[in-house]
Amino acid sequence: MISALKRAADRAARTPKRLWATAFALFFALSASWSLATPLGGSPDEHAHFIRAAAVARGQLGGPEVMVPHVVAGIEGHFAETGVRLPQWYAELPTQHDCYAWQEDEPASCAPAVGQSEKTVQVTTAAGRYHPAYYLATGWPSLLAKGPNALYLMRLVSAALCSALLAGAVVTAAEWRRRSVALLGVFAAVTPMALYMGGMVNPSGGEIAAGVLVWTALLSILMAPDRQLLNRRLARVGIGGLVLINIRPLGLIWFAGAVFFALLLQQRGVLGPVLRSKALWVWTGLLGAATAGALLWAGAHPDNSVINTPKTLTMKEAARQTFGNTETYVHQMLGYFGWLDTPAPAFTWLVWLGVLAVLVALGLVYGRGRHVVALLGMLVAVVVVPVVAQALQAEKLGMVWQGRYLLPFAVGLPLMAVMTAASRSLEGPHGGFPWRRLTGFAVAGLALANAAAFFWTLRRFAVGTSGPWVPFAAHWAPPGGWALWTAVYTAAAFALVLPALARDREPGVPGDRPQQDDAAARPWQHRPRVPAAR
Repeated sequence: MISALKRAADRAARTPKRLWATAFALFFALSASWSLATPLGGSPDEHAHFIRAAAVARGQLGGPEVMVPHVVAGIEGHFAETGVRLPQWYAELPTQHDCYAWQEDEPASCAPAVGQSEKTVQVTTAAGRYHPAYYLATGWPSLLAKGPNALYLMRLVSAALCSALLAGAVVTAAEWRRRSVALLGVFAAVTPMALYMGGMVNPSGGEIAAGVLVWTALLSILMAPDRQLLNRRLARVGIGGLVLINIRPLGLIWFAGAVFFALLLQQRGVLGPVLRSKALWVWTGLLGAATAGALLWAGAHPDNSVINTPKTLTMKEAARQTFGNTETYVHQMLGYFGWLDTPAPAFTWLVWLGVLAVLVALGLVYGRGRHVVALLGMLVAVVVVPVVAQALQAEKLGMVWQGRYLLPFAVGLPLMAVMTAASRSLEGPHGGFPWRRLTGFAVAGLALANAAAFFWTLRRFAVGTSGPWVPFAAHWAPPGGWALWTAVYTAAAFALVLPALARDREPGVPGDRPQQDDAAARPWQHRPRVPAAR
């Protein structure tokens, strides 16, 4: 059985195109399962993103400002929303399903059906200030269908876009000589929450997927240098960076943070050849133009919302509360579904946190001084960044921070840890450490924890948390039924980690011979056979 799995893994990773296609198909199966197994309107603010996407697809990049009464985290205020003209059924999308949101015992069957009226009316969206690029990419299916079909199609397009970015990260990690270890870092970074958001119409999904690609490509360029792969790795950084910078205002900060930490981990002598690459300056120019465009858009579309925050919510108090919520934010990065009212089971959190702890510990053990400083700095940043960000904005916006906001940056932690361990561990086929065994147990645990999170969440929507463990008599069921998507998700979760079981390319560690041009530096290029002496 084990040998059969290894053969399947080797076949999947035989060429970069095959590996990309395999990874894309499996990531899409996972994210699309979330797309179809989550009730419409059952994820954070998705109604606003549906409306924004449909409006942008119809050429409505902006609209009149409309002040809408709203309550956020118990604080009343008026949101500055954007008015657009859409079919009336968009106006009937629920802002949140009060009948089951935050009521864990209540299944999603109480939710009203989506309307069908095509009469054009004004609809408002709180996402009207956001850059239109993501919404143009996901909103076009709304021109082809209406009602639930249009909404599901938009979700599936989002899932496909995120899956393409994540597949690029898998191919990049597989270019390392010790690819099984590098791939473990990618799979640990792609949490169930990342897959869940990828399957929704929400810019968080694309932001997280782009963050994984940027981190993986940057660390590969600077820690496992290879002239033959430099241009394609720079292209991946550029593509991921363009998505990250254009999708949300915070993307520029996350991109800069990834560059900063990657530079701390660079191999000696690697930066010079990178700076001399023409491709670097082409992509730098494109990213600079994207940054200017994103800043101009943000400056031209300020948030004029008025939130009646209490006078007691000072900067100091906001910082104190945010620091106290650190554990909650970590759990939200791993898996908090629905309207942040459906936490993943404890099993998922324990397994994922256990794998992360082992990876970080190995990075600290094998890393040199600056590697240790970078890893410890990243750990501190994961805690401090939310505290600073929310303290600066709480008096104006209230306590609005969510764990997923940090995830495009925090995905760098497991990637930094495994790539430090992979590049600094001892020489030899296994580097003096049972990497193969660790990788096998870790990826199997992550796959099981991932499947458990999906089943637990789907069960909550079907029968509520107090319902039967196996929801045969489901009150609510997704298209195709809960059993189908549970089976698809579980199969894809285990199949996805197979490339991590494939044989490493050759003994040694990545980057131990910087900038070499021989065949050993070209992971997917076969060496020519030497004819036997006659």
